Amino acid sequence: MYGFEYQRPSSVADAVRTSSADARYLAGGQSLVQSMKLRLASASTLVDLASIAGLRGISRDGSAVKIGAMTRHSEVARSPEVRSAIPALAELAESIGDPMVRNQGTIGGSLANADPAADYPAATLGLGATIETDRRSIAADDFFVDLFTTALQAGELIVAVRFPMAKRAAYVKLRQPASRFALVGVFVSQGDQGVRVAVTGARSYAFRVREMEQALEREFSPESISGVKVDPAGCNSDLHGSAEYRAAMIGVLAQRAVAKAREQ
Repeated sequence: MYGFEYQRPSSVADAVRTSSADARYLAGGQSLVQSMKLRLASASTLVDLASIAGLRGISRDGSAVKIGAMTRHSEVARSPEVRSAIPALAELAESIGDPMVRNQGTIGGSLANADPAADYPAATLGLGATIETDRRSIAADDFFVDLFTTALQAGELIVAVRFPMAKRAAYVKLRQPASRFALVGVFVSQGDQGVRVAVTGARSYAFRVREMEQALEREFSPESISGVKVDPAGCNSDLHGSAEYRAAMIGVLAQRAVAKAREQ
């Protein structure tokens, strides 16, 4: 691990003020610390957000659920507010990693890291969430840019994520057995924003499948999307699965997610 300066601010204002061009925010540390240990990442300063109480917590906010950026995955999974308002989001959080990851990892850290196989990007896109930062609000559709790349500017800090409630929603993923990351994960919802189908794990960043959304708007059933094919061009290919396999699994998992959502 390369050397760095360590800061532990007590407020969002102090965290932003402490940040610099080569600084990194430390949330749960489940990705960043491991990368730094392997010297795959470095930072002149680590700004630890653990002492900022205002970044944690879950609350109902009108027709949405607001989750603080430093809220742990396990807290989302257990939250009565999330379980009653958006049960699919609680189930997704419960499926992340193992107990250590769920008890340390945070929703804000996951989204800022934007791992191509992470689960929260699918929920964020699939529900049409809004990412709130110290300076603005970013629609999920504008947030994910490329591999490990988001719309966040230098020093910009996620403070909360606002998830609109849906009439029905479900998340289904094909997990890598060891890491429990999604080889492919599909989040489907039907609500005031219409139907949304979001995919993680298949490409370098999460994306929506508009053709499926249009078909489901006409009829919300697995059969309505059985003939919709996803082009494998641009899909990930590795030892776990080819691009063609991942593209085919998007259709399979999307149908399962629709069937699961219809059971609500």
